[in-house]
Amino acid sequence: MLMYKNILVVLDAEDDEHKALSRGLHLASLLSAQLTLFVSIYDFSYEMTTMLSGEEREQMRDSLIHERRHWVQGLLKEREVENLDVNVEVVWHHRPFEAIIRCALEHNHDLIIKGAKKHGALQSVLFTPTDWHLLRKAPCQVLLVKEHAWPEQGGRVLAAVHAATTSEDHKSLNKKVIQSAYAMSEKLKASLHLINSYPSAPSAIAIEIPDFDTYQYQESVRSYHEEEIKKLTEELHADAYELHLEEGMPEDRIPALAEEIDAGLVVLGTVGRTGISAALLGNTAEHVIGRLNCDLLALKPEGFNCPLG
Repeated sequence: MLMYKNILVVLDAEDDEHKALSRGLHLASLLSAQLTLFVSIYDFSYEMTTMLSGEEREQMRDSLIHERRHWVQGLLKEREVENLDVNVEVVWHHRPFEAIIRCALEHNHDLIIKGAKKHGALQSVLFTPTDWHLLRKAPCQVLLVKEHAWPEQGGRVLAAVHAATTSEDHKSLNKKVIQSAYAMSEKLKASLHLINSYPSAPSAIAIEIPDFDTYQYQESVRSYHEEEIKKLTEELHADAYELHLEEGMPEDRIPALAEEIDAGLVVLGTVGRTGISAALLGNTAEHVIGRLNCDLLALKPEGFNCPLG
């Protein structure tokens, strides 16, 4: 599990630190994986220039692609890549997320690495960022990188699961999350932490039912989640972890715990959505990403069908 062999790194000229590149080179070195450095460029003015012929516009696009490829090669010269298998791909495309996904499909990449950017809630609703598109539609796992560095050893990987789910798809995704987080923690020489949040008792229930024992209810819910996660980890033979049972919503508890334990990486499952539900509701991964101060590894359920495929 998690033995990535074909990694796609999305480069961003506006990211002076090139976090995705650094992370991709690190993983490729650890896993002896092939690395493709990917850039999508587009300039609308080139398409609207009526004074140029189609051939001249094509030549201008090719010139820009050549310049950007040269820029990528310059980035590589600044880093140690002699023992790595690194390819460079630069494409002209007006929708970056489509270009990324098509490249991943065409070349069977098993991981996409991209630097994450924060977006305001309103902007995310009206103008869905590339990060969100990748979380919903990418055909493989997605690693969104932030500024938090990965220590050479002694770091922490946090896996987020919902062990009490009754959905078979989500149960399968739970297993995938734990297996991937466990494998990543081993490679990074990091400790593994599991978080499972559970809901609080409705505040109005004690008023509506005077004899209702809120404390006993919460203890029962907690015990149930604890038993379910023990069953899950025993089935996977995963015993080297620290469990965090947290009362509250996952989009609140996951970022809070990640900051508390200074996690370098959070691993969780994400499901694809389209239409109005994708625009307005999102899912746990999408609510969490903007609030994390560390990397996010998002996994898809088994059998996920990419909308572009």
